[in-house]
Amino acid sequence: MGTTVEETYSDITDEDHPPQLDYKDPFWCHSMRLTNGEATCYSPRGGRYRSTLGSRCEMKCDRGYKLLGRSSIQCLQSRRWSGTALCRKMRCPVLHLIPHGRYRCMRGFEVDSRCDFTCSPGYRFEGESSRTCLPRGTWSGVQPVCRDMDPPRIKCPASRLRPAEPGKLTAVVNWDPPVVSDTADKSLDRLSARAILVGQEPGTEFKEGPNIIRYKVYDQARNRAGCKFIVRIEVRRCPTLFAPLHGHITCNSDGNNYGASCEYRCDGGYELRGISSRVCLFSGDWDGEPARCEPLQIKAGVKTLGALLDQFYEKRRLLILSAPNMSDPDYQLQNIMIQKSDCGLELRRITLIELLGSPPQETGRIKESLLESEVVEGLRQAFKISRSYFSMVLLDERGADRERFITPLSPEELFAYTDDFLLDEEERERLELNSDFCD
Repeated sequence: MGTTVEETYSDITDEDHPPQLDYKDPFWCHSMRLTNGEATCYSPRGGRYRSTLGSRCEMKCDRGYKLLGRSSIQCLQSRRWSGTALCRKMRCPVLHLIPHGRYRCMRGFEVDSRCDFTCSPGYRFEGESSRTCLPRGTWSGVQPVCRDMDPPRIKCPASRLRPAEPGKLTAVVNWDPPVVSDTADKSLDRLSARAILVGQEPGTEFKEGPNIIRYKVYDQARNRAGCKFIVRIEVRRCPTLFAPLHGHITCNSDGNNYGASCEYRCDGGYELRGISSRVCLFSGDWDGEPARCEPLQIKAGVKTLGALLDQFYEKRRLLILSAPNMSDPDYQLQNIMIQKSDCGLELRRITLIELLGSPPQETGRIKESLLESEVVEGLRQAFKISRSYFSMVLLDERGADRERFITPLSPEELFAYTDDFLLDEEERERLELNSDFCD
């Protein structure tokens, strides 16, 4: 606000007794001068008689000054002017400081002085950036406002490439929080935790391929900033393994990724030669050499039961058929049905052993290969197989007695029992794929 000064200057007039004008003395009153202003005087006698009796002066202040006193005075007969006047410098009120900013004035708070406002780092003007002191003692415009309009700064961690863990298609990845700063909101410099994660948390398992991680942050004025980086999981892989001829492979994990292992298995009637499993290495190569499946060579002429059974252990199942003689009706019927089901027995890895007759004419054979008498006796003793009547004993791959039959059995009945109780899930799937093989 401007300063108001009450005008208490006297105005000496003698209106009731007007003076007798005497124009002979040109300097009746002293010459009128107005500091920081202008006194414009005139006389009835002309410009040379500006101070003569009866002269009148109009008072006017320069720009930036206010007139105090009379704006018009007259030279009286008392040789004095009818009043006084002076020019006082005008000033505008002190400007208030603005939050988050400051100002600098050209000539303080004088008239025509311009004050330029600046905002603190991180803030921007809302309004005019300067104000000018007007001649009437007021400021132009309105006080500006410094608002936080700059978004914060956020720097994400660098993108990263990680190999998948052994035997997995994923990897656990960690990273440091992003670096956050703001020129206005200094609390962000210390609180990187205020960054909001959009995506998967660090320390968890990331899938194969690119995973985009985003962060966003807000300052106190709700200005927003964001950043992103990529976590890429690379699954190192080995060349695809192929199943050996007359065999197949079973792999865990994804089959050919780093750390996966593949197990070789041979079809019925074949046995494995070489290592049974291989592992995919970090280098992208498989350890060891490929295995192969070769026809199973059964040595029927071994001297002990153990030597015979060891050849089948965890490789094939055994179906031991016993009959009093070759003319036994049950044997003949069963023999006809088995000859027709030879392919199905091979698919299920079942080897037939026949025990026929009684000593000294007793015979034991695997197809055309004869067994030693000690081995035949060992089979009868170990599995309690009688010579007196027809019977069949089904052994699993570990040589355990799983089922006995005392009457001829059709291939369908034999296979149904085998499929339900002796085959594992993998063998059932393989059997399903080869179901038309024996047609």
